Amino acid sequence: MSLEDGPLFFVGVDWATTEHAVSVLDRAGAKVAAFTVEHTAAGFARLTARLAKLSGTESIPVAIERPDGRLVDALLEAGHPVMPVKPNAIKTWREAEVLSGAKSDPGDAHVIADYLRVRIHRLRPAVPYSGSTKALRTVTRTRDDLVDARVAAVNQLAALLDTHWPGAKAIFASLSSAIALAFLTKYPTAAAAASLTEARIAAFCTKQGYSGKKPAAVLLARLRSAPAGTTDPDLCEGVRAAVLAQIGVINALNTAIKNLDRVIAATMDTHPDGKTFRSLPRAGTVNAAQILAEWGDARAAFEHPDAIAALAGITPVTKASGKQRGVSFRWACNKHLRQAITTFADNSRHASPWAADIYNRARASGKDHPHATRILARAWVRVIWRCWKDNTTYNPTLHGGNQHHTKQQLAA
Repeated sequence: MSLEDGPLFFVGVDWATTEHAVSVLDRAGAKVAAFTVEHTAAGFARLTARLAKLSGTESIPVAIERPDGRLVDALLEAGHPVMPVKPNAIKTWREAEVLSGAKSDPGDAHVIADYLRVRIHRLRPAVPYSGSTKALRTVTRTRDDLVDARVAAVNQLAALLDTHWPGAKAIFASLSSAIALAFLTKYPTAAAAASLTEARIAAFCTKQGYSGKKPAAVLLARLRSAPAGTTDPDLCEGVRAAVLAQIGVINALNTAIKNLDRVIAATMDTHPDGKTFRSLPRAGTVNAAQILAEWGDARAAFEHPDAIAALAGITPVTKASGKQRGVSFRWACNKHLRQAITTFADNSRHASPWAADIYNRARASGKDHPHATRILARAWVRVIWRCWKDNTTYNPTLHGGNQHHTKQQLAA
C-alpha cells in the first residue's frame, strides 16, 4: 500500500478494557474524526457503521496495538484491513512527534493513525485464522497457564513440607506424581505417619499400583533419614489442613489439564493441518498442537520461513555501528511459539539423526544448550514451512538434509 494509490483514510485505535479511543486521518494527515466507543457489541457496531460512511471498508485500514481480540475480529469481519502495530514502535513514534510529552487516549489514537498513514508500506495486515485454529490456540494457551499454575502449586506444597515435614517430600522421586499425592492424602503430617512400617508402605504401594523400582525398605529409609517433622498436635492440625488444601488444588489442576488434553487431541484429529504437525518426530499431540496454534493456518501470512523464525524469536539480532558489531538474543517475539518450537527441537534430536547432528555441531562450536536448541529449531522451521505450504506430512526419506546426513554417515 502507498499514499498515492492506497487508502483514503487511516484509523488509529487506542485499545482499552472498557472504552477505545478512535482517530481518523485523511491522506494529508488532517483529522477527519475523533471519538470513543465502548467495548460492547453496540460500541463495535457504532464504530464499523461510522467508518462505513466515509468510504468502502477496504480503503480504510485500522491500526491497533494488539493482533487479536473481539474488536479486531469485528473490524476484520467488516472488511477493514487491520494492521497490528508494536506498542514499543508507537511509544518511540510518540516521543518523536509529541515534543511536549503529553499523553492521553485520544492523543495515542491520533499517534497510531499517523504512524499507520506514514508507514503503511512497511506494515502487514492481520490475516484471520480459521475457527479451528483459534479454538486450538485458546485451549493450548489455557493448558500452558494451568501447567504453570500446577508448577507453582507443587512448589508451594514443597515449601510447606520443607518447613513442617521434609520426609514426605523425600520419600518419592517426584512430589507431583500420583503416588506422592496419594501418600500425602493418607499421611498429611509427620504425626499421621509416625506408625508407618515397611509392611504398611509395601501394602500402600501395592494398593496404589506403584511402578517404581524402589522397595518399601528404601522408601522407609528415605522417610526416616530426613529431618524429623513437627509433631505438635495443634500445629499438626494446621499443617494437615494446609497440605490437603494444596493437594486439592494440584489434583484439580491435573484433572483440568487431562480434560484439555482430550480436547486438544480431538481438535487435532479434525484440523486440516493436524496431520502435518503431528508427523514431526517426537512432536506428539500436545506439542504439535502448541506449534500449530501459534503458527496458524493462514498461508498468506508467511511467504518465507524466515518470517516464522523471526516471529518465534529463534533468529539472532545483529547490531552494527562503526567498528562495533554484536549479535544478541531476540526478545521481541511470540513467546508461546518460541517455547513450543524449541521444545519440539530439543525432543526431535532424540529421534532424528539429522537433528542430532545439527545440535551436536552447535554444541561443539561452543554454543550452550538453549542456543544450540534455537539453531536446530530454525533449521526445523524451514522443513516444517515447506510441509505446511504443500499440505504434506513430514517424510524423512524425502527430507534432503536428512538424506544428505545419512549418506555422509554411510560413507564414513
